[in-house]
Amino acid sequence: MKQALRQLGEDFLSAIFFFALYALTGSLYIGVGVAMAVGLTQLARRKLRGRDIEPMQWMSLGLVIVLGGATLLFHTPRFVMLKPTIAHLAIAAVMLRRGWMTRYLPPIAQQYLDQSIIDAAGYGWAALQVALAIANVFLALEFSIATWGWFVSFGNIASTATALGLQYLVFRAIITRRISAARLVAAPAANPAGFSAN
Repeated sequence: MKQALRQLGEDFLSAIFFFALYALTGSLYIGVGVAMAVGLTQLARRKLRGRDIEPMQWMSLGLVIVLGGATLLFHTPRFVMLKPTIAHLAIAAVMLRRGWMTRYLPPIAQQYLDQSIIDAAGYGWAALQVALAIANVFLALEFSIATWGWFVSFGNIASTATALGLQYLVFRAIITRRISAARLVAAPAANPAGFSAN
């Protein structure tokens, strides 16, 4: 759960920096410049640590540069504010692939959860990403930059943390019930005559 939240925070870090600096200074140039610098720094840091740069990270940097450039060209923050929508939709597209979630689950979950349950959860995550994308467009176009900034800084993370918590509780309940059922089936087999140990 911590890893997922950390990854989400990294994905939207440039948007958060843009919002914070634009809100503090009122300068599109400072906000966009720092957002671009943050995106470049994130990739440089990964490269220096010898870690691979994934396609989503290249896309995120490209969006910061293209939308940041459009923001400066047209003198409106709305272009940068739309970046999270594109990121959410790209993530949703990846999450529509069957079985994507399996590799992120611990072995006990892979053992006791049917693939149909895992796939349904994966599609649920895709639906959440689409909902967040739509919410971001609505907030970016209809509300103040402060409202949008709150949503990007806290709303995305809170909704993801809530979904992770719910998934954990549901998966845990299913696994616990199936382990209990497996023990009940195994108990008579271990003592076929039904004799008490006493």
